[in-house]
Amino acid sequence: MTDFSFRSRLWTRTLLRRLLEVDRPLPALSQEELDAQARRNYRWNFTVNLLDGVTFWFGLSFASATTILPLFISKLTDSALLIALLAVLSQAGWYLPQLFAASFTERLPRKKPIVINLGFFTERIPVWLLPLAAWIGLKNPGLALGLFFLGYAWHVLGAGFIAPAWTDLLARCFPVERRGRFFGTTAFIGTGLGALGAVASGWLLEVFPFPINFVYVFLVAAFAFTLSWGFLALTREPVSQEHAAVAARSRGRSQGKIRAILRGDHNFRRFLGARALASLALMGAGFLTVAALHRWQVSDRTVGTYTAALLVGQTVGNLGAGFVADRFGHKLSMEIGMLALAGAFVLAWLAPSPLFYYPVFFLLGAGTGIRIVSGVLIPLEFAAPAHRPTYVGIANTVNGVASAVSPLLGGLLATVSYPGLFLVSGLFGAVAFGVMHWLVTDPRHMTHPFDPDPPGPGPAREEPASPAHAAMRQGD
Repeated sequence: MTDFSFRSRLWTRTLLRRLLEVDRPLPALSQEELDAQARRNYRWNFTVNLLDGVTFWFGLSFASATTILPLFISKLTDSALLIALLAVLSQAGWYLPQLFAASFTERLPRKKPIVINLGFFTERIPVWLLPLAAWIGLKNPGLALGLFFLGYAWHVLGAGFIAPAWTDLLARCFPVERRGRFFGTTAFIGTGLGALGAVASGWLLEVFPFPINFVYVFLVAAFAFTLSWGFLALTREPVSQEHAAVAARSRGRSQGKIRAILRGDHNFRRFLGARALASLALMGAGFLTVAALHRWQVSDRTVGTYTAALLVGQTVGNLGAGFVADRFGHKLSMEIGMLALAGAFVLAWLAPSPLFYYPVFFLLGAGTGIRIVSGVLIPLEFAAPAHRPTYVGIANTVNGVASAVSPLLGGLLATVSYPGLFLVSGLFGAVAFGVMHWLVTDPRHMTHPFDPDPPGPGPAREEPASPAHAAMRQGD
């Protein structure tokens, strides 16, 4: 038994090393040669990552956690707890694992094998359980719900685990002044195509009976996610032996680094607070569709067109955030997104008819689109390259905790009043904007990022970019 256990661990370790390409040699390139390689591959990487994003967002329109998935659950059960569980997974599942994955990610010089080889099993394969769950929906609703939540949780948590590597891969392939444009354009085209997909999903849901309508909808989503992975696998990652040296320096220091960042980087800490408040503002997002069904008994096709409004808004938010962020910084675009979220929920609180939910979903989509672009990219600007996975992990895990609490609070408030829930969500969005606007300094205006591992004796420090920023730091 002991020999079998030893052989199993050895086999698993060998397989993992091959998947992560740990033993594959790295080229000996200078920083100038590495930058030149990234420039040569820029058009290729832009194209394949654009195709990845377009197909991913198209698939997502057939598995929207705001409209399609709550509708599917409502066909199988009237449990508000399961709707809240879905909201927890959709809002927090991608964020929560990232801090635990950050140290693992920093220790590996190559990021692409994490995203592609490991991500195929942790993120893409489990999506295929959704059409299977729909197929048995009438015969065994309990088993269908179990399969659905197993597949969806596996997918979002697995995606979160590889997210620091994916974000660092983007940072290696695209310079800071082009990241917003790339990400915004990709999401703009993807969500625009997704809006058409949302109309198609509404048609499928109306024309075919349950559960075959959801089988078709989820099959489209699974095919699109798999095709997206194929495009992403074509990315050309710039790597060198210097990346191995940086990875070696990261071993065994993850906990101390996290503590140093949280204690010493005051500006980043304030950013975390603002972002957590914005996540709490989303406590009502998972209940908008349910509220519309409860108040006005809207049709399944109307839910599909709500998805279209959500994705049109997200398309506008994606493109706007990309160009605003490249020119003025991600901080400004995030402030605009927080105002959009606040406006969406205030309008939902006041809505006298289901027609008002179209601008509600549009504003929610715009705020979400901005969060997707700037929320993913702004943590990279707080950090030096060697510390990017840790910063990304901290930012997204803190956001994940808030995102996990948010729908639970939303579920409690929903039992009292849907309008009251939407009003509280709007207030959180307004407070998040205030904190981000008045208390957080744009990291792009800092000459040097905070260093959790400074050379020489003395505590870690960050250097301000201007006297005004220095005066602000003294207020800490």
